[in-house]
Amino acid sequence: MVTAKQSTPVLLVVDDDPTVLSALRRDLGRYRDRYRVLAAGTPRAALEILDTLRERGAEAALLLVDQRMPEMTGTEFLAEARDRFPAAKKVLLTAYADTSVAITAINEVRLDHYLVKPWEPPEERLYPVLDDLLASWEAAYCPPYGGIRVLGHPFAPATHRVRDFLTRHQQPFRFVDVTGEDAPGAVWPRVDLPDGTWLSRPTHQELAEVLGLAAAADRPHYDTVIVGGGPTGLAAAVYGSSEGLSTLLVDAYVPGGQAGTSSRIENYLGFPSGVSGADLTRRAVAQARRFGADILAPVSAVALRAAGRARVLGLSDGREVTAGTVLLATGLAYERLTAAGAERFEGAGIYYGATTSETTACARRHVWIVGGANSAGQAALHFAEHASAVTVLVRGSDLAAGMSRYLVDEIRRHPAIDVRLDTTVVAVDGDERLRRLTLCDRRTGRVSTEDAEYLFTFIGARPRTTWLADAVTRDEHGFLLTGPDLADPPAGWDLPRRPFLLETSMPGVFAAGDARANSVKRIAAGVGEGAMAASLIHRYRADL
Repeated sequence: MVTAKQSTPVLLVVDDDPTVLSALRRDLGRYRDRYRVLAAGTPRAALEILDTLRERGAEAALLLVDQRMPEMTGTEFLAEARDRFPAAKKVLLTAYADTSVAITAINEVRLDHYLVKPWEPPEERLYPVLDDLLASWEAAYCPPYGGIRVLGHPFAPATHRVRDFLTRHQQPFRFVDVTGEDAPGAVWPRVDLPDGTWLSRPTHQELAEVLGLAAAADRPHYDTVIVGGGPTGLAAAVYGSSEGLSTLLVDAYVPGGQAGTSSRIENYLGFPSGVSGADLTRRAVAQARRFGADILAPVSAVALRAAGRARVLGLSDGREVTAGTVLLATGLAYERLTAAGAERFEGAGIYYGATTSETTACARRHVWIVGGANSAGQAALHFAEHASAVTVLVRGSDLAAGMSRYLVDEIRRHPAIDVRLDTTVVAVDGDERLRRLTLCDRRTGRVSTEDAEYLFTFIGARPRTTWLADAVTRDEHGFLLTGPDLADPPAGWDLPRRPFLLETSMPGVFAAGDARANSVKRIAAGVGEGAMAASLIHRYRADL
């Protein structure tokens, strides 16, 4: 039996210097209300502690390890510890002379942070780092508890939608496979709630309501309404609300957008060891809410119209909200796979984007990925940590043509990842789930069949703008035209000035991020455009 004390997550410090070890235990006492603090004077003793924790079903939340130790280096220890507790946050304690080693460890053992000794004062140099890492760990931690249970068939599309929704909203749950246990009249999936009630085949809106995720708009009129909760929309929400604008952000599913599904973003400024899309989203949502922004999800925008100088947004729940300005940050959707039979297996072996709800199921399986851009590369590296093999299918003849160099290099170095260039999926087949792929080599025309259970696709870039109809001007692909890309003046334009750089053909309605024509399709660029849009909204309001 695991006691309450044994089930408390552990912070483990490892250092062969008794003085340093004592100081670390003292300073980590700050966290004793939520964690057990354990210490080891040698790496071997620390590994024994980790083995005992794993045997007892306990969790290690953080490993704080010195680099220079006699039995093995801190990096070598973390490599072994990672196999035991892959989710634990890893911090290396170094001397100034070891910083280059620590930077190398970021790639070798997925190091989360390195601290240079001494770390005094801890209020400035230790606690902010650990607070941030532990908050990230807690957001992903699923403790053993009698909480939410999802019962269903693992390859049923409806079950996948429920699991993905809960995962993206960072709601801990336990999945129960009911295969072979169908009772007469049973309807799956079923969601059992902690209070003893349950929902059968719930919609996203029903889940949001019972879990307290769906908030109503606090007011009928806002200074600005942002449509889309990806990095662009969240950046605009942070900058707008922090400057005093009453701000509402509306998202059709869950804040984060495509970036929110990224397993690890390694080239975003300020995160030398990378950051997951979910973690980046969690931070941004908390930041926007701290400044007073309201966030409404899952609710879709379905219509936009002008009413004098007000802008009226119709919502999927039948309500309307008015605003002085609107920012369209709706982002992109992946194109659906056109292979014969693909629609039948959506959510039953074929998935769009890196659905983290399927990561555990893919352990020790062969994962197939379609796409040649950064999102596909990030997914390949993520799944390679769990799957037996990962095969990336790329339509083009050069992986580097659409993918950042750092990803190309990591993929080529990884022993579990195979890349097939000039290859397309022409058909899929199976029973109640995906079983086979038919592939075509575009150079030779040769067709082959491969066994497959998991196919993740990252192809195409379709802007989420069809709901706007003719409310604002779009190009032939549906991307939103702004500023200098518009006619001079746009049809119906009634102001004496030209549209601002990010302003659409409707005054006071702005567009930013991936859905805007000619934008740079990168997370940092989207964040920059979101911040710029907030500034332009202030200029627009000042001119009225």
